[in-house]
Amino acid sequence: MFDTHELGRRPGALQRLSRSVAAPGSPVLGIEGVIGVPEGAPVELDLRLESVMEGVLVTGTAGATAEGECVRCLEPLRQEVAADFQEMFSYPDADDRGRSRAADPGDDAEDEGMIFLEDGMFDLEPVLRDAVVLALPMQPVCREDCAGLCPECGINLNGDPDHHHDAVDIRWAALQGLTDSLGTGEKDNMSGAEAGVDEKQEK
Repeated sequence: MFDTHELGRRPGALQRLSRSVAAPGSPVLGIEGVIGVPEGAPVELDLRLESVMEGVLVTGTAGATAEGECVRCLEPLRQEVAADFQEMFSYPDADDRGRSRAADPGDDAEDEGMIFLEDGMFDLEPVLRDAVVLALPMQPVCREDCAGLCPECGINLNGDPDHHHDAVDIRWAALQGLTDSLGTGEKDNMSGAEAGVDEKQEK
């Protein structure tokens, strides 16, 4: 939670903050099961708080190290992430046009999508989660030219770029088996014929 009491409510007032916070967990700060900032890892925040008529406009950048798995070779990877964000935190007693809600209650539908300050405090975690997810790749790779795994045996091709298997055309596989069986039969016949010849020569 961040405190805005020091900023005050005078429109145009500015406050800059730099803070290191621990990454939240469950759900992970990132893309679950793909890549994210480990729970408890440091997240460096640079924030700019600006007081406006309707609330506090927060603009900032979050920097952290994300960990995940390469989608091609399945090796662990680490990647630096920098996420930019901006969010308006509204005063509970003012609507989205800065007017007093007590003087003009308005429709509850207008409150949808608005995030309100609570006793001058705001929670940055939901905004931070959204920003980090957008900044991370949906399909992370350890490097752009990662060769991935061999589809035949699963070996990592990055360590053995010359690795290959002799391709067999499945359309000829049945014919190859027939040829092998015929070849074996011919050999058996020839062996029988040779045995008969030898018997005749002995007589």
